[in-house]
Amino acid sequence: MSNSAQPLTYPSSPTVDQVDTYHSVTVADPYRWLEEPDSDQSTEWIAAQNAVTFGYLNDIPQRQQIKDRLTELWNYEKYRPPFKKGDRYFYFKNDGLQNQDVLYTQPSLDAEPRVLLDPNTLSEDGTVALSGLAISDDAKYMAYGLSVSGSDWQAWKVRDIATGKDLDDHIQWVKFSGASWTKEGEGFFYSRYDEPNDATKLEDVNYFQKLYYHRLGTPQSEDVLIYERPDEKEWGFGGRVTEDGHYLITSVWKGTSPKNLLFYKDLTQPNAEVIELISEFEAEYSVIDTDGTVFWVQTDLGAPKGRVIAIDITCF
Repeated sequence: MSNSAQPLTYPSSPTVDQVDTYHSVTVADPYRWLEEPDSDQSTEWIAAQNAVTFGYLNDIPQRQQIKDRLTELWNYEKYRPPFKKGDRYFYFKNDGLQNQDVLYTQPSLDAEPRVLLDPNTLSEDGTVALSGLAISDDAKYMAYGLSVSGSDWQAWKVRDIATGKDLDDHIQWVKFSGASWTKEGEGFFYSRYDEPNDATKLEDVNYFQKLYYHRLGTPQSEDVLIYERPDEKEWGFGGRVTEDGHYLITSVWKGTSPKNLLFYKDLTQPNAEVIELISEFEAEYSVIDTDGTVFWVQTDLGAPKGRVIAIDITCF
């Protein structure tokens, strides 16, 4: 099977005299030029590397046989567990060899399902992927996020579930965020960054994420800023509306650490401020449910295997 007897000649990878100093420590970075993936030099280098790689792979005699067998094994229907919103049921299904699962919906368990969203039709080359999904409690609308070529950047759209048609709502510059609808289904909360420099949007580190509210039928420029922290550039915000629609729970994260803060906002009070409930990155906290002013929280604070605690927000 191996064609390792054939020696490989790898393309030249030029180095540059690039040295940076971080906290009095010098760090060599001889391949800094590769951080510009769209430059002529990087493009030519990538093409040359691919020529070597696929030149080797294409010469493996059993490659097509392996591909045919794997295709045969993968070619069967796959279903994800169904879920219910309002009076409708939803589930994802793959006929066998589709690149992305297709979202179906039906009004009852014995009704004929119909396609609500087929991500495979979003682009001819298959580079656009479904990367987020949020359905309103009344199952009238579906907010969904799209990413291109594996980018963390998302653009969110809204689809009318009854008609299967998209509304004009278009949310951009979303990253590391989902969407959470209000109980009435009039809009949703999401987090985004400021619009980046177009030339470096795939390279720059993103700071100062902000939490917004988008009302259906309005342009993104009119979205309401719910929370930001200009003094904490690395903080990110995950907003989620409680099941009763009373509170917006915000999990505040920093980097890749599982430890987080917990904030909340009373959505029944128009001018309510965001309140800090947990204000130290000491442990991981997740609100399971609420009962009036009592928040049931899963945490590993003082419990490596986890525990559930009750927090009455009137005591703070």
